[in-house]
Amino acid sequence: MKKRPAQQRATDTFERILAVTAQTLADVGIDRLSTNLVCERAGLSPPALYRYFPNKYALLHELGRRLMQRQNELIPRWITREVLSGTQGEIERALQGLLLDTYRVTKETTGGVWITRALRAVPALASVRLESHAKVTQAQTALLKAVLPESSPETLRLLGRISVELIYAAVEMLFDEPPLDAQAVSQMVASMVASYREHLPPAAKPRPKGRVRRTST
Repeated sequence: MKKRPAQQRATDTFERILAVTAQTLADVGIDRLSTNLVCERAGLSPPALYRYFPNKYALLHELGRRLMQRQNELIPRWITREVLSGTQGEIERALQGLLLDTYRVTKETTGGVWITRALRAVPALASVRLESHAKVTQAQTALLKAVLPESSPETLRLLGRISVELIYAAVEMLFDEPPLDAQAVSQMVASMVASYREHLPPAAKPRPKGRVRRTST
């Protein structure tokens, strides 16, 4: 993105561009999406669009950032310190709820399915997905440390990162293979992720410091 609007009129144009891009993406897909088509549908000249977005990947970048932000806002509603301190069944139900909620929000977002696919398939957009996942991983690792202080930080970070990736991969799979049952997929993935406690190695205990013997010369 070249710049963000500062005045209300510019903000309205900015938001109209994104709204039209999302609807166009939903209608024609990634390959047929173009800045010219967006300008035509939005009733704007190309210079008006290029003032903010130099190409269609800049448009997808902003749409992807917003979608992942909406998805990430769901996580604290389901995954809390209290949930992670509970039984495996409670953790499974929370993870299943999170996965289904993420699937729902993505599906309800205009162009959400194509935005999700673009974030995975287009190299220029990988940073949006990776930065978002890194932020979520950091937050989840902090929660896990509070619940499982005896486990090593490196292990908990790896657990958080894998859990984040599995949840998002499952959501993508539901869109790519519509015949799959969302309830069945979410239940199986939640069960797999919630079993993490069985596989956590204990943290290494620090060696006791012994006294250093001095030898006379």
